Amino acid sequence: MKFGVNAWVWSSPLTTEEMERLAPQVKKMGFDWFEVPIETVGDLDYKRGGQIVRDLGLGVSACAAMGPDRDLVHDDEAIRNNGMTYIRQCIDACEQLGATNLVGPIYSAVGRTWQATPDQRARDTDLLVKQLSTLAAYAKDHGVVLCIEPLNRFETSFINLATQAIEVIDRVNSPACQILLDTFHMCIEEKHFGDAIRAAGSRVKHFHACENDRGAPGSGHIPWSDVAQGLKDIKFDGAVVIESFTSKVKSIARAAAIWRNLAPTQDALAADGLAFLRKLLA
Repeated sequence: MKFGVNAWVWSSPLTTEEMERLAPQVKKMGFDWFEVPIETVGDLDYKRGGQIVRDLGLGVSACAAMGPDRDLVHDDEAIRNNGMTYIRQCIDACEQLGATNLVGPIYSAVGRTWQATPDQRARDTDLLVKQLSTLAAYAKDHGVVLCIEPLNRFETSFINLATQAIEVIDRVNSPACQILLDTFHMCIEEKHFGDAIRAAGSRVKHFHACENDRGAPGSGHIPWSDVAQGLKDIKFDGAVVIESFTSKVKSIARAAAIWRNLAPTQDALAADGLAFLRKLLA
């Protein structure tokens, strides 16, 4: 098992200069893994980023940012096409970084919610399966796995539960399309953490360990013993990544509803979370 942290803990967007500064800091703190957000594809020199993490001996993944004009199931075909193009660009970036996992809500824009009838939901699910099947074929050719993330009800009305992600992933039926589970979202949506993890089983290829308020893991009321047992039961051996955000970057703070500091410092959030997770999951 590898323990990682997302650059969003400190910075947004992640530029080449920021990665040159942050990646050595992450390594020095004791992390094995660095997660790279891709907000705008040109923010970072991905070949240079790949060299940085290789030199430091860090594993790396990339995180997709699904904005209003990036949506695989939108009624507007132009928005759907733009979303498909963006994910292909992210896959190309992953290949240059040396990242095997591209993670996130790779289906719809974060914050877009709609009340769907059963027939409409079935139609949207059919469309998503078609879109992801195309993207998974592209990802497989580039050595990348798409890890689809259920979000909480306030950020999407489409895929909130592990069972909903399972339905889609099983229909896509590709080793290049799997699941990311995130404890922050699970805290709102799932009845039981361990059961949700066990249901997803071997489909779970990436894991975000976040406290109920997005603070340091171990500082809130997530039932971490249930999480640990679930991961043990499915023999999870991938990356466990702390994903949080800084209130200092106003654009990302507004998007993620970070209205106050979640720890004395961002370094403390990462370091305390890492110490807790290593003890919990070692």
